[in-house]
Amino acid sequence: MKKDAEFFEGREAQLLYIAKKLQDATRLEAAFDQAGIDYGVEADEYHGGVIFRRTRVGAFFYVLPEARELAVGILEANGFSPAASDD
Repeated sequence: MKKDAEFFEGREAQLLYIAKKLQDATRLEAAFDQAGIDYGVEADEYHGGVIFRRTRVGAFFYVLPEARELAVGILEANGFSPAASDD
C-alpha cells in the first residue's frame, strides 16, 4: 500500500522504478496495491533524451530492502524493468 514519507523515516528506502508517464505510474500503483506491497512515491526530476537532454519530472517509486525482491517480481510481471540495485 502507498505510504507517506513518515513510514520511511529512519529506514533505508531503495529506489525501485522511475515512471516517466502518468499511465505507467498509476498502473504500477494498482499492481503494488493489489499485491499488498508497501511503497512510497514522490515526484522528482530526471534527465532524459539522447541528443537534446532535458530535465523532466517522473514518479520515483521506493520500497524497503526487505520488500525489494517481491516488488521486482511485480514490476517484471507487469512489463516494467527495475532500477539498478544499490548493492
